[in-house]
Amino acid sequence: MSRVFFESELDTVAAYWRIHRRDGVTLGFTTHDRDIWFGGILHRAAPGMLPSAIRKTIDLADDEAEIEGALAHDTIRGADLAAGRFDEARVETGVIDWQSLKTAALYSGSIGSVRQDASGFSAQLRSAKADLDVDPVPRASPSCRARFCGPACSLPAEAFSLRTSIASLDFEANGIALAVSDHAAYVNGEIRFLDGPLTGMTSRLISLRGGYLELEDLLDQGVEPGHRVCVRQGCDKTIATCASRFANAVNFRGEPFLPGNDLLAQYPQPR
Repeated sequence: MSRVFFESELDTVAAYWRIHRRDGVTLGFTTHDRDIWFGGILHRAAPGMLPSAIRKTIDLADDEAEIEGALAHDTIRGADLAAGRFDEARVETGVIDWQSLKTAALYSGSIGSVRQDASGFSAQLRSAKADLDVDPVPRASPSCRARFCGPACSLPAEAFSLRTSIASLDFEANGIALAVSDHAAYVNGEIRFLDGPLTGMTSRLISLRGGYLELEDLLDQGVEPGHRVCVRQGCDKTIATCASRFANAVNFRGEPFLPGNDLLAQYPQPR
């Protein structure tokens, strides 16, 4: 027989949250005054975290929710919020009987945005229905629409990825030099940190300046030479690069020879 929550005026019920971050870290919290272990995750007591009302509908509109709380735990640090570690994290929330440990899931979704102020933070949640707002119809483009080494690209990620270490850093330029011979191959690629304060975080490599690869996201001052990283080569999404560098033009997902809108504005020229 399943547990019926709130069937009496006094009940042994607390709310819980699970946050699955993109860097592989999973955090658990509960409104109970003691930590609770269930489902293989320790849920830390966080009485300062307050859930808003959860609205669930049968139509296609997004079921939004919100969590507010104080920065009372070392697991939720202002630096991590500012660095985007909680952006797009997967969230589960529900209720638990803290005596029998029976649970009921009420909501699942992802963090859409995080706001931080002097008193704490608030996170806007979006349900799986938000994915229905994405237009699945591809748009014509001269550049490739496929993600490099993704399913449509078909190239193996292992062949273009390398584990190496940081040789030097330029914090003013937000750049990083690696222990590799050809930095240019990694422009438009990505880097994943395996050591240091950014462990598990991924950033895009947007340019090469003075021997340093510029990162899209801000470097942490705690990153040091010698820290291990995993880097993947990049692609500029052009048919020329796809054919000459990767020999993968057969999988190019674009229309490089389609006339652009500027052709409509041209006037006929006499010969």
